[in-house]
Amino acid sequence: MRDVYVIGAGMTPFGELWNKSIREIFVDAAMLAIEDAGVDHIDSLYVGSMSPGLFVGQEHLGPVVADFLGVTPVPATRVESACASGGVSFRQAFLEVASGVSEIVLAGGVEKMTDGADVTEALATAADQEYEVYHGVTFPGLYAMIARAHMHQFGTTRQQLAEVAVKNHRNGMKNPNAQFRSEITNEQVVKSTMVADPLRLLDCSPVSDGGAGVILASADVAKKMKSRAVKVIASTQASDTIALHDRTDLTTLGAVVRAAEKAYAMAGKKPSDVNLAEVHDCFTIAEIVISEDLGFFEKGKGGEAVEKGLTARECGKIPINSSGGLKSKGHPVGATGIAQIIELYEQLTGRGGERQVKKANIGLAQNMGGSGASCVIHILEAI
Repeated sequence: MRDVYVIGAGMTPFGELWNKSIREIFVDAAMLAIEDAGVDHIDSLYVGSMSPGLFVGQEHLGPVVADFLGVTPVPATRVESACASGGVSFRQAFLEVASGVSEIVLAGGVEKMTDGADVTEALATAADQEYEVYHGVTFPGLYAMIARAHMHQFGTTRQQLAEVAVKNHRNGMKNPNAQFRSEITNEQVVKSTMVADPLRLLDCSPVSDGGAGVILASADVAKKMKSRAVKVIASTQASDTIALHDRTDLTTLGAVVRAAEKAYAMAGKKPSDVNLAEVHDCFTIAEIVISEDLGFFEKGKGGEAVEKGLTARECGKIPINSSGGLKSKGHPVGATGIAQIIELYEQLTGRGGERQVKKANIGLAQNMGGSGASCVIHILEAI
């Protein structure tokens, strides 16, 4: 396969974008990415979006956004893998460039979640409808089970869960595109409204609108561009059982473990080589479990690591979610995976601004769907 580079990126603010349609949100992000890359055309595009049909009544999203962007007749494909839709969109664009089929590809993601749909019902379609949703479980409930299992088996505390939210809000304060740019305290998290014991409101990522896009290109194109380029050195994907009850261990996300093993092998790197990571903190327990399954910390030590500041942006062993993560930046589900790539791109090109991570050379993005039934991991390296 050929080498592939990210040469431009752009995203909208995440939040409640009442005055924008789903196509406008996508095009706003796509135009920013195209302008950042300095390209005058694209060969194809992918758009990650979990449930546009449920959220805004629009399926067949690929041609919709291609038309509004003004790039027809280029191939335009919508990609769906629940909350991992954006990450899989990026992977499909990577594979298209790596295979030699195209030279310049736009990978984007978008979701419009605030137009009146039943968000809980729409998101629940990413769980097992017959064995989980039918019996009333929601995603906060599923992750609450994971949290309880982790707390029981390893002694993870309520305060350690809260520290994930506190850290990510501290990072999000410095992200101009973040939905929530305000500090919170451990006490505020612990005393916020109960959602699914032990998870409280401030343990949960919000409902969001937003779009994000990146331009991927071959080495020949990247050399001609004035914009900074970052090399994609790993792109992997894995799956797991969709229902929690079919898993052997609730404290481990098998798809994350397998995708990480493949990613490190593809990149020729170890967990200790990674300088920063963007992970899928849809709930605070998710970041803790993922940090262990990626090999950054011993199993059962993720909560303690957060509490000790080992994942802090300023001086941590492995800064996690310098963007603010899903928790503070927001989680328009189809756009999240691309937004993670954008954070790595900005950090690895030294454009992180106030949230710049020191000595950022290798970054990892982990994006997953549902309760971890699908997972995609990318590793990027500065050049």
